[in-house]
Amino acid sequence: MSTEAHTVHIGTLTTGVTVGQLAHGLMMLTWTPNPVPYEQAFETIKAGIDSLPPGAKMFLNSGEFYANDHGPANLDLVAAFFEKYPDYADKTFLSVKGGLARDDLTPDSSPENLRTSVDNIIKHLKGFKKLDLFQSARVDPKIPIEEAIRNMAELVKEGKFDYIGLSECSAETLMRASTVHPIAAVEIEVSPWAYEQETKKVIATAKDLGVAVVAYSPLGRGFLTGKIKSRADLDKSDFRLSLERFSEENIHKNVKIVEELTKIAERKGITPAQLCLAWVRHLGSHVIPIPGSSHKSRILENIASVNVTLDKEELIEIRDILKQNQVHGDRYYGGKANALTWG
Repeated sequence: MSTEAHTVHIGTLTTGVTVGQLAHGLMMLTWTPNPVPYEQAFETIKAGIDSLPPGAKMFLNSGEFYANDHGPANLDLVAAFFEKYPDYADKTFLSVKGGLARDDLTPDSSPENLRTSVDNIIKHLKGFKKLDLFQSARVDPKIPIEEAIRNMAELVKEGKFDYIGLSECSAETLMRASTVHPIAAVEIEVSPWAYEQETKKVIATAKDLGVAVVAYSPLGRGFLTGKIKSRADLDKSDFRLSLERFSEENIHKNVKIVEELTKIAERKGITPAQLCLAWVRHLGSHVIPIPGSSHKSRILENIASVNVTLDKEELIEIRDILKQNQVHGDRYYGGKANALTWG
């Protein structure tokens, strides 16, 4: 999708934008019991933007509900950043997820709810940054995807945002959606421990359609960095304790994957995080890993991964590690969350 090293093209060839091949997920700056102080967050965001190749924008991923109370704290942080650094607005491509019902965070792609969501996002950005891409955070099972996309396309016509994205959708849904309106990006979980058959199908379908794949949690929600060995390494309020892969039963089994990947990273003189990000990138020139970073040093470490190459033998070794070490536990604990994956 791009002929330039370390960049990805989003949108059509005539109207699209070029972004860096590694994005910045902002969720954990605010969706935590102890939100990151603004100055620390600003330093981190700014460092990522400053590291971009010439002509590329930083893909920033925010959410209307990225806070413990599901309020607009993340959008308020984004607005405050661009108020302080207005020259950086044109250096970024802002994607925001929304479109969820206010009471229970279930997807609602009705015209009324989508308009309410988008207007709320724009209100909290306060004019300091344009909403570039909007995604309904999950596929609404109550409304055909064609209708949901038509509802979003109306808002594009009104100039409220420029690009439509999908989140946690199947390959079939992506194909159906693309018959109604161009889809600029699809956001799915991709990492060495989140690489299901449907993941492969979505990545392949997106390539055929000219759609960028935004790979969220490319570091396995931090687990693949090697810094988490047991549940005791997480704060009692950490939401990851509610995920099945972090259960007492599963976490010690899953550490084996990290140990094997770490051996390769050490041999190459890189961090386990950089190895995982390079592996996600190798899945396609249209794939954009989107790790979260709350410290300047961490985002610079992550961005340096774009210079890491994996040869054929290393890719085979990683493939064999993943074959021989089954991931224990679903991505989410059952019920509503799992039901809405691959919508």
